[in-house]
Amino acid sequence: MSVVPVKNLWRTLAVVSALVFVYASVLAKLSHDWWVDENYSHGLLIPFVIGYILWTERRRLRRAPQRATLVWGGAAITCALFALWAGTVGAELYVQRMSLVVMLAGIVLYFWGFRLLQLTLVPFVLLLLAIPIPTIIFNQVAFPLQLFASRCAVWAMRLFDIPVLRQGNVIELMPLGARETKKLEVVEACSGIRSLMTLVTLAVVLAYFTHPRSDQQDGQGGGPRLLSFWKRYSFWWSAIIIASSVPIAILTNAMRVSGTGVLAHYYGTEVADGFFHSFSGWVVYVVAFLLLFVVAYLLDRFGHLGKGDGGQARAGAAAQEVKAETVAGVGNAPATAKVVSVKGAD
Repeated sequence: MSVVPVKNLWRTLAVVSALVFVYASVLAKLSHDWWVDENYSHGLLIPFVIGYILWTERRRLRRAPQRATLVWGGAAITCALFALWAGTVGAELYVQRMSLVVMLAGIVLYFWGFRLLQLTLVPFVLLLLAIPIPTIIFNQVAFPLQLFASRCAVWAMRLFDIPVLRQGNVIELMPLGARETKKLEVVEACSGIRSLMTLVTLAVVLAYFTHPRSDQQDGQGGGPRLLSFWKRYSFWWSAIIIASSVPIAILTNAMRVSGTGVLAHYYGTEVADGFFHSFSGWVVYVVAFLLLFVVAYLLDRFGHLGKGDGGQARAGAAAQEVKAETVAGVGNAPATAKVVSVKGAD
């Protein structure tokens, strides 16, 4: 009885040891970036979150049908090794890190199959969100967010009749009591991309732990099983939660920059670098996360109403069908059958 667990244990240790040996430098650099890069500091918590998800789902994963796909798993592992080699030769960290994700997916396919890969999709998504994107893509996203935040700040300041001039992401204003204009620069740290990456990750975690789990039979009609999730209410519930995190993060950061600009006019530009600047960053996270909860509450509220109305409509239709069948059966049955059915109903 204990032979199989021991064999599985040795197999697990062998696979983990090989992964650590091959990806030692990749894991070391990734951990270092999580520690020093504030834009991806949430990555330090991702391994613990993934471990907790796998632990809570261990019984479900154990019961899942295991159909090893050696071809697809071997192909994924081969592609991961090639990507690791190409990323190392080309000094491209993102390719090396993505090869780690592909390698893990290939191992799951090789030993357990597509079903288990489907069940572990959320941990893989969290791991992808924790990998720093290339700098060229990061800048292409951050700079438009800087311009948007500066435009929102100028618009808010003009609502308070504050004279202000914007040149790109630089805001020029005249603080009260000052004799010369001061400049506020919406730097990359104030673009909101930091809160955006963190909030999207939190939205995935929130959607995973709070999504409705009562519609297991939804989407089991026609079509392939892997595509049945498109018909599930829980899928669209989670998709809306995750998608709403993007505008929430952008708008809350714009509110933060706008508030900083207004306070800079009344209390000087020192507020942009003082306690308020750091404190407002934490407030933005709290407000944004609360707004995610509001979206989830509204979805639950209207979702249950919609499902309740649908249930009442289906029940009414079923009752009409049963009534019609009963009437038709009674009309075609002999008189003795009518008496028996009436007595049975009593």
